[in-house]
Amino acid sequence: MENKPSKETLADWSKDPNNWKWGFFYYNKADKRLLPPKSNPALGFTVNFANKWSVLLFVALLLIPLFIVMLISLW
Repeated sequence: MENKPSKETLADWSKDPNNWKWGFFYYNKADKRLLPPKSNPALGFTVNFANKWSVLLFVALLLIPLFIVMLISLW
């Protein structure tokens, strides 16, 4: 059974500049959260691009509104 990281470790991961590609994309294979907080938690959450489920959630959130707009335009 995997050990869950401590709250301090999770906070350190979010603040570590090495886990941010180009300062914008969060990429940390050790972090299993779908939506980890941004480096400044007051700004909300981000996608962990190292987690395939997180990327699928991101794509779904982009495609659902597009699909709805397409349905409305065809109606």
